[in-house]
Amino acid sequence: MTRLRGFLTLENNKYPHLTKYGWNDNWNKALQQKIQQTNKSLEPARIVAQFSKQYRIITESGERIAEVTGRYEFEAGSRSEFPAVGDWVLVHLLEGEQRASIHALLPRISSMTRKEAGNVIDEQVIASNMNAIFITNALNQDFNIRKIERYLIAVWESGALPVVLLTKSDLCSNPEKNIALVEAIAPGVPVHAVSAFLNKGKEELTPYLLPGYTVAIAGSSGVGKSTLLNWLADDHLQDVQAIRESDARGRHTTTHRELFILPSGAIMMDTPGMRELQLWDAADGWETTFADIITLAAKCRFHNCSHESEAGCAVKQAIEEGTLDTRRYANYKKTEKELAHLARKEQANNRKFMKQASKHSASKSKREARAYSRYDSHFLE
Repeated sequence: MTRLRGFLTLENNKYPHLTKYGWNDNWNKALQQKIQQTNKSLEPARIVAQFSKQYRIITESGERIAEVTGRYEFEAGSRSEFPAVGDWVLVHLLEGEQRASIHALLPRISSMTRKEAGNVIDEQVIASNMNAIFITNALNQDFNIRKIERYLIAVWESGALPVVLLTKSDLCSNPEKNIALVEAIAPGVPVHAVSAFLNKGKEELTPYLLPGYTVAIAGSSGVGKSTLLNWLADDHLQDVQAIRESDARGRHTTTHRELFILPSGAIMMDTPGMRELQLWDAADGWETTFADIITLAAKCRFHNCSHESEAGCAVKQAIEEGTLDTRRYANYKKTEKELAHLARKEQANNRKFMKQASKHSASKSKREARAYSRYDSHFLE
């Protein structure tokens, strides 16, 4: 029996068609537990694409269009509790129709999330149930180490394996130099320079593209995510557009997340480009990404060292000696403040919600008390 980071191949398979989409013994066990809880006759399905509140799902009998039930929508506490592309769900197939209703969500084994755009304090699930995430960054003017660090925070937090792909290596005279720069800020993380144009580097990705193994592609617009997908699939699965030559910025080609099966049997998720990845609750991912700085900080003379003017500061000493890049340290501080600010706003929102809920409960109790009082008065007369 083959083991892939906790994933088991399936024996006595009741859902052979779903196996192509990653179904295995672990999901089968989760299914049985969920069915016992719901006490309903439901079928497993995987979300392969999302269009607003509608989902395209794959079931054992084929593709369907699905929506969550009214009860599911009512009981969902936040947006992150709604299904996302990559999720496994339990559905009721509507007889005689190509539609289904989603009743439950199987527990995720990994999920990459970000803060909802704008001023809304909520979590948005970008991708779920991935074995690995390709963090893509192009080797042109848009190459950005700090952006890669930000993605590493989110990917480490997700529970999936981070892999950095430096795309468009044909535009770079010395890809090895850029690989070394990434390896310096991401020790232990695989880094590969590839070029779809030159058909270079595909064999390096073979270990990640295994049957039933789900890989998401993440990165900014213009890094070549859709081109990468088409190249790995040896097919035209997604349209592509040229970038602006003036600043190497791309236009949004992919408008929604979607799963595709590659010739190798791997499942690949293409995602829309993001100008900026706004971090969500990612303390563990932040600590993993900046483990070197956190280790340095532990060596400071004072445990509450601000790394500014204190004597015996190991971080300040590393910066002065040139062993710690000032730009990396600045990004460390920036993301630390960002996560702390988000945590404070989330706590404030939670307090506001609890206060409103308490007021509502108190008001309801008063109305009920008045009603009982009128009831007692009527029957005691």
